Formats: sequence, structure tokens, C-alpha cells
Amino acid sequence: MAITPLPQSDAVPERPIKILLVEDERALREALADALTSEGFVVAQAESGASGLAAFRAAPPDLILLDLMLPEMGGIEVCRSIRSSSRVPIIMVTAKASESDRISGLDLGADDYVTKPFSSRELIARIRAVLRRAEADPSPAAQGARRLRVGEAEVDLEGQRVLRDGTVVHLKPKAFQLLAFLIENTGRVYTREQLLDKVWGYDYAGETRTVDVHMHALRQAMEAIPAEPVALQTVRGIGYVLRRPA
Repeated sequence: MAITPLPQSDAVPERPIKILLVEDERALREALADALTSEGFVVAQAESGASGLAAFRAAPPDLILLDLMLPEMGGIEVCRSIRSSSRVPIIMVTAKASESDRISGLDLGADDYVTKPFSSRELIARIRAVLRRAEADPSPAAQGARRLRVGEAEVDLEGQRVLRDGTVVHLKPKAFQLLAFLIENTGRVYTREQLLDKVWGYDYAGETRTVDVHMHALRQAMEAIPAEPVALQTVRGIGYVLRRPA
């Protein structure tokens, strides 16, 4: 795969960003590392899932480029392990292009998904977009909010968990991110396509069912009668909105 770096004039950040590149194909890994380094990024490399996880724990990076198909420990398992303790941005890099693979990675908390072959321009643009979203962090937790009531549940934004009757309700990372985004934008209606862009940061090319699946999970966790939601409402013909009592 040809790697063509962007001009350096618009690429060097004020503070060097550290990227952990986990890729078992040596030629591709080194080509990507060279392209990223030429853009001003500091790159650490790992050739397996286990060594990538060890590198993450030893020196947490600002962003992880994680191949899906890895020896010793697959990318999905690595992503799951990292997400259990960290919100570091993760971009999945893989030759697999099926929707199920893509959704699996994103549901576990990956921030974006790039399918091989890709250009360095595309990858670097994705990296910058993900880093901008991470830096902005528009969630209420970043603004000092701690716990609030939504429907029948209590949302702990700082701890990233939902409790109902004092018991923690299991939610996938993306479901919680969707909830946090709707809380931040209480009363504002979003289409499914807008939610995919804002929460997943990924163009699903018209595939919006994943939003419905995550909304269903949130309603099951938070509404007294999931089929008749009070907080997590559907706006017919448009999309979804979170409404809270005044």
C-alpha cells in the first residue's frame, strides 16, 4: 500500500501527540509510522495485541490505531480491555469491511473505523477529527455535572454508569456515550444520521439501525415502561430527543 504523507506545513501540533500503532504487518506498520512521524506525531509501535496492551499500560498514548486482526490477542479483545479503564481515543484499522465487524468495534467504544486499503490523507484526517472531539469533550461530566435523574434511573456522568434502584445497569460504551450526548443537548431533536455523526463519528452510509438498537437498550434501562418512554422520546419522522422534567 502506498503511503503519501501530507505537507508538513499544516500538520505539526503545538504539543506532540503520542500515537500507539498496533499492527502486525511489518511493512504497513513501518510505512504508517513514517507517515505519522512526518506529520509531527510521536509514534510507538506494537506488533501484537498483547504487546499493544502492554505498551498502552506502560505509557498511555493520546490515541491508539488498532488493527482488528492481531496475533495473541485480537483487536476487539484489546479494545474491550482498554475501555474497561480508559477513554483514550481508539481508531480501528482493518481489512475486514463487514458491517458486523465495524459495529462490534464501535459498540465496544472504538471512536472510528478505517478499512484497508486507505490513504494517509484519509487516516490523518480521521485522527485529527477524533482528537478534536476528544479535546472538546462536550459531555456534562467535563462541565462539572455529577449525577442526575433521567426517567427511572440515576446517571453518574463522571463514573460513566447508570444506576436503577441502587443497582448498576450494564450498558455498552456507545450506549452511554449516546445518553451523555442527549443529556448535554436536552430538548434538542436529532436525526439518526446526526447521532451517528456526533456520537459514533462515522459515516454509516445510510445505515441507522444501530442508533435504534442503542436507544432501545437505553429505554430498557431507564424507562418505567420502555414502550411508552417519557424521557427518551421518538419524534416521529425525525429522530430522537431527551426530555427531562422542568
